[in-house]
Amino acid sequence: MITLVRKLLRDLRVPLLVVCLILCAFQCFWVKITQRVVTDVSPFFASITTALQKVPAALVSKEGDLSKIIENRLFKGPGRIMQTLAGGDNMRFEKAMDMLSIGYVHPLMQTLFCIWAIGRAAGAIAGELDKGTMELLMAQPISRRTVILSHLIVDLMTIPVLCLALWSGTFIGEKLIGPFHVDEADFADLPSFLRNEVKVDPEVLQIDPLAFWPGVINIGALIFAVCGYTMWISALGRFRWRVMGIAVLVTLLQFILNMAGQLWDVLAPFRPFSVFYYFQPQRMILRHGTHVDFSVWNSGHPLVEVPANWVLFGVGIVGYLLALWSFKRRDLPAPL
Repeated sequence: MITLVRKLLRDLRVPLLVVCLILCAFQCFWVKITQRVVTDVSPFFASITTALQKVPAALVSKEGDLSKIIENRLFKGPGRIMQTLAGGDNMRFEKAMDMLSIGYVHPLMQTLFCIWAIGRAAGAIAGELDKGTMELLMAQPISRRTVILSHLIVDLMTIPVLCLALWSGTFIGEKLIGPFHVDEADFADLPSFLRNEVKVDPEVLQIDPLAFWPGVINIGALIFAVCGYTMWISALGRFRWRVMGIAVLVTLLQFILNMAGQLWDVLAPFRPFSVFYYFQPQRMILRHGTHVDFSVWNSGHPLVEVPANWVLFGVGIVGYLLALWSFKRRDLPAPL
């Protein structure tokens, strides 16, 4: 088993390095974007809101907070999709931690997580059959259970590396860019009635890199879940490209179902059937909880609280068990 694990890790070393560099670089880049938003863009819009609120009452909207009105207008209609992808209506874009957490659920990041999981698991069984190397492997004194267990060990070794690379990007970016602060010189070109209203609470600019770890663990759980059910599909398949196509379709349908359930209430009860319903890194990073309450099944009221990570890890484990059961019972086709 040790020899097989070493061989699998050797085959993965280049793709693993590339994906880790992409994850790390993106998070570093996102720290810079966050700095721009929370120290320049958000204070600018906040100054406009404050200035408008000093206009005579007859000219000011009586609907409520102007900043909230502007935000609701921006994310109205099709814009709600962007708000959903960014983390929902509870996000505060003027807070550094809220903005940084978006980098962990960005569509590009979710795509990379799923590509890694599907690509690796699809090649585990079906890929070896497709290449004709599974017959040579099974000719050795190695049981089929050992093959599945070896891939499980590789997942348990590589997924933490991916998570560490993701977190390292945020940590390195924060150290390179330094503490966030508002530079008054950046607003020198504004009219005086706006420039005088630029005020930022230092607390919203604070960053705690350690607070990202609960979200990072949730991301690892998602990758493991996708690996698990893809491994089962791989254990049933013959060709790697076909397994990848089925796994991509299954994952894409789950993603669309979860997102559509956030946009239309009629589809909300189906969200728990998607692994992305339990993908909640933002809530964990911002300390809003680590559980899902299945409120979509109880008219918006909490039904039962279940740890989201447990569900994702459970999906992965069940997928591996089904892969073992299917792989032990099937006949291996001769290589073409």
